[in-house]
Amino acid sequence: MDKNKSVEPQVDVQPIVDVVPYNINYEHALEQNNSNNELIFEYPTVYVIADKQSKKRKDSVPDFTVYVGETSNIGQRTRQHLEGDTKIREDWKKLRDSPNAEMMVVGDQYFNKSLTLDIENRLMMYLLSVDHIRHLNNRRTNPQRKYFMSGQFDKIFAGVWDALRQKKPELFPIKKDIENSAIYKASPFHSLNEKQLDGKQQILNRVAHVLGNAKKVDNKDAAVIFIAGQAGTGKTVLLSNVFNDLVNSKMTGENAVNLLVNHDQQLIVYKQIAHKLGLDKDNEDVVCKPTHFINEHQKPGAKKADVILVDEAHLLWTQGKQSYRGDNQLKDLLKLAKVVIIVFDKYQILTTKEYLDDAAIAELEAKASRTGNTITLKDQERMAANPETIEWLHNFAINQKIGVMPSDSRYELKVGRTPKAVYQKIKALDQNRGNAPASLARMLATFDWPYVEAKRPTEGGLWNVQVGDWQMPWNLQLKVSRKQKKKNDSLAWAERPQTIGEVGSTFTIQGFDLNYAGLIIGPSVTYRDGKIVFNPEASSNKQAKNKRTWHGKKIDVTRELLRNELNVLLTRGVHGLYIYAVDDQLQQALLTAAGSTHILEENDGL
Repeated sequence: MDKNKSVEPQVDVQPIVDVVPYNINYEHALEQNNSNNELIFEYPTVYVIADKQSKKRKDSVPDFTVYVGETSNIGQRTRQHLEGDTKIREDWKKLRDSPNAEMMVVGDQYFNKSLTLDIENRLMMYLLSVDHIRHLNNRRTNPQRKYFMSGQFDKIFAGVWDALRQKKPELFPIKKDIENSAIYKASPFHSLNEKQLDGKQQILNRVAHVLGNAKKVDNKDAAVIFIAGQAGTGKTVLLSNVFNDLVNSKMTGENAVNLLVNHDQQLIVYKQIAHKLGLDKDNEDVVCKPTHFINEHQKPGAKKADVILVDEAHLLWTQGKQSYRGDNQLKDLLKLAKVVIIVFDKYQILTTKEYLDDAAIAELEAKASRTGNTITLKDQERMAANPETIEWLHNFAINQKIGVMPSDSRYELKVGRTPKAVYQKIKALDQNRGNAPASLARMLATFDWPYVEAKRPTEGGLWNVQVGDWQMPWNLQLKVSRKQKKKNDSLAWAERPQTIGEVGSTFTIQGFDLNYAGLIIGPSVTYRDGKIVFNPEASSNKQAKNKRTWHGKKIDVTRELLRNELNVLLTRGVHGLYIYAVDDQLQQALLTAAGSTHILEENDGL
């Protein structure tokens, strides 16, 4: 053992939490509480100020505005907020004057400056996902690197959260429920890995350089920053982090940063994040769809944006459609901003209207690379799986090969003998909510069964995924109460409780993850002569099957898009994936690959 290396003690976490009214009498109230005053007044502390809004109904939980902070001197910091900040900031004045504002101060013997900064950041990340918190203040991100006791951080934070939950359960719900939410997974407060941190600094440096020389690019296309990486490599987390920093940065102008996404479910999530953090306070379009942004910024007199960030840029349209009159959304965006940051994965292009061939993608990458603006993320951040499992899934979808399923104590990969067995497992896992990691489990399928959003197949009927006698309705069809419907508007598809009885498609699940996914691989994916073969005739996905014009010629790229559809669906599960294939030869190949250890039997684990 290295004698110079400090050894962290195993901790016995027993934080104290004092709750006092947030007003000029706070210090007296803290001193009068039956707690360890030394931990509150002599040690670093973390504090949460919560202002309870009036209830909309008698039986409802009230909404809150919340501020999170940390300090080495709670008395001095609170006086600064109450006496100084109220003179220059309206939000602090409202907190001071509210009769419903309370301050929770957390102390613990293990707290040090780096640790409290990390707890502050983690609290921001968790509280951002709490339904009843409408506004969350203190938007700085302060994740720390290595420090004494950093190895015990998760245990210490869990103790802090539990102590706060005992005092205010409406503000501090079960941790696992938060961790399953789409907002949590896209939060800008996640700690970045080394590659993401390097990429972030590279992005911010390039933005500063371009904006500092803005006159030189006024009549040219924007500088392109290209973030590449396959599904689950942390692209969205990096983009969200950079977006939050840029909106709050002094180097960008007023209302000059926009985040665009062409996916309805992700748009909901980003808009919620922006609203809770106040990023949309002066610009309601800070998060919007590309078509809306283009139409608004092509109007006479409209100014160029400083920075546009595009998540899932592989979903940008490369032909005109509906309200979009152009022929390539990315090319239009490059004319409307000084810097365009795009997240791109060619294996997630799903429809002909988004299609780019390899040459066009290479040209885009080259444009970014010429000025050192390409960031490639490779570390798998979504799936808690060994590299061999991730490679097996990649070979299945992209290389169209099925090898022997690898053993993996971290990830459950199994083949069901029937679709019923897969659904039984998924339903049982989802019912086990709150017990990590078994919750947020949903059924998915390739788009091989008809579904028309605007009409029903028969009066009162549903569009179903059907295999023999087994069937389940496609996504976004099951009716709910008016109260639940209103709540659903703020939730991604997989978070809506009734969707345990539906089957999701790429159009609802792309960009999101599940703890466990049950996947029905329909007849468009077959196995012939030792290789995966895609059968366009068996697909109901018209958006993948439509021929389109590319460089003056009609082309058919259906097989390539069906490959990408399979790739997206195979990579949604964080902790496990259960598969059933309709094609007999593919199902047999999967059962053979599963051997005796990767078979999901009826009632397995129930």
